[in-house]
Amino acid sequence: MLNRIDLRGSVPSSAELRAVLPRAEEDVDAVLHQVRPVVEAVAARGAEAAQEYSERFDGVRPASVRVPAAEVAAALTALDPAVRAALEESIARARKVHAEQRRTDTTVQVVPGGTVTERWVPVARVGLYAPGGLAVYPSSVIMNVVPAQAAGVESLVVCSPPQEEFAGLPHPTILAAAALLGVDEVWAVGGAQAVALLAYGGVDTDGRELEPVDLVTGPGNLYVTAAKRMLRGLIGIDAEAGTTEIAVLADSTADPVHVAADLISQAEHDPAAASVLVTDSVELADAVDAELVRQTAETKHHERVRTALSGTQSGTVLVSSVDDGLRVVNAYAAEHLEVQTADASAVAARVRSAGAVFVGPHSPVSLGDYCAGSNHVLPTGGCARHSSGLSVQTFLRGIHVVDYSEDALREVADHVVALANAEDLPAHGQAVTARFRR
Repeated sequence: MLNRIDLRGSVPSSAELRAVLPRAEEDVDAVLHQVRPVVEAVAARGAEAAQEYSERFDGVRPASVRVPAAEVAAALTALDPAVRAALEESIARARKVHAEQRRTDTTVQVVPGGTVTERWVPVARVGLYAPGGLAVYPSSVIMNVVPAQAAGVESLVVCSPPQEEFAGLPHPTILAAAALLGVDEVWAVGGAQAVALLAYGGVDTDGRELEPVDLVTGPGNLYVTAAKRMLRGLIGIDAEAGTTEIAVLADSTADPVHVAADLISQAEHDPAAASVLVTDSVELADAVDAELVRQTAETKHHERVRTALSGTQSGTVLVSSVDDGLRVVNAYAAEHLEVQTADASAVAARVRSAGAVFVGPHSPVSLGDYCAGSNHVLPTGGCARHSSGLSVQTFLRGIHVVDYSEDALREVADHVVALANAEDLPAHGQAVTARFRR
């Protein structure tokens, strides 16, 4: 079922690997012309424009952008007890992991009387996006809210598209997840208009202010990504997230049933999702293909899965050894990377580029999606070579505080003047020497 790329007997360069490896193609620039009028309309007319686009794109116009608190509480009350228990466990595990990520302020005495302190200050207000579309993502609410709360963000708003099925409210499981997390501000707005409204703010139908945010995080479709790109600068963003992807580095010891199931689990997200197997075993590759055919026929979203697995963004990469496989997965820099090899822990320790690494036969990506305690908002499209996933640090800003006494400044003044003159910026030096003229 998967296309094959045979790299056995060759050692391609990093540039060649980037060119030959399967990758989902997403052209954000191609939709900017469609997103620009949406952003400009919301900038000019605020919530009114956002609701017009909700009616156009989502088929429903909410009575208000802000979801009434009673509706959020009612969604939690009506939540299936098994789903509630699962969400509570997911929240508890995520909070346990993210609580350990909070950085502490540090002060360094550079010289007697001269210190530099790095303070970690949370962003004041954050907009957290939970997509709708082909699936419902209460887990994304958790993955966005938990690190923001751990960072100390005081003002949070969750945005999720209005649903015609639910009278213009976001999906009730989204609302229930927000309630479990103690988030009392939820906006029924999605797509590019949501990002724009978060950036510019507005006035709701009841006359209440919809305050703009400083940072927008969370995954979304191509139009959400394009709006993030357009508005970056006015707001901060976490990343330009693309379609989900999984790579599995496996050898002959891997169970083809597990590998196939994991590849399908990510293909289930979207017809454009990428599922990549990297292996030095032709026998495993053949067995996985057979399992993909069998399991795909039995899965609920078989058409979506089949389209994703047979697309050019997915495939099997044959290599001569696990060492060569490591070179491939480090060049690919998958959002999710599973290592299912002999001595998987040692192999995983050599991975340098991945959004998250899942080690051994009992750490599937699905565990990380929901209940590992890790965060599932991760870099896609090879961005794991240079970027990290969502974490507490995403919501913190490092501020350097410089505190020098007169003697400490005097001691270094000649060096400041010398460097200022070397850069032909003499006023910089004079700003120091002026303090010592009597």
